[in-house]
Amino acid sequence: MDFDHAVAIHSKWKLKMRRSLAKHDGSLSPAEVSLDQECVLGQWIYGEGASYASLPEYTRLKYEHARFHQVAAGLIKKANSGESIDAEMAPCSNSEFSTSSSAVVIAIMAMKKRLSA
Repeated sequence: MDFDHAVAIHSKWKLKMRRSLAKHDGSLSPAEVSLDQECVLGQWIYGEGASYASLPEYTRLKYEHARFHQVAAGLIKKANSGESIDAEMAPCSNSEFSTSSSAVVIAIMAMKKRLSA
């Protein structure tokens, strides 16, 4: 896994989600977004990455990634029901979405550091 690329993919996924939510078209499904094994990073975590399951960094990454998808799914559910999610989606906010996203990036970088040591 190219961990720098994984960070870029995560950021790209968030941007895609933001753009989709900005359209207010209900095209995102909370049930689909909650499936953390479906995105590129999730496929690595549950696939090839599972060989690192004994590492605490892997456990943290798997947890933070799943948590991020749950938070994202919650926001989509809220948005799809007509509630405002502007505060949660604002860049650099201290929202659970922002902090869970940052936790994923930190966990990816911890895996990178561990596996390159």
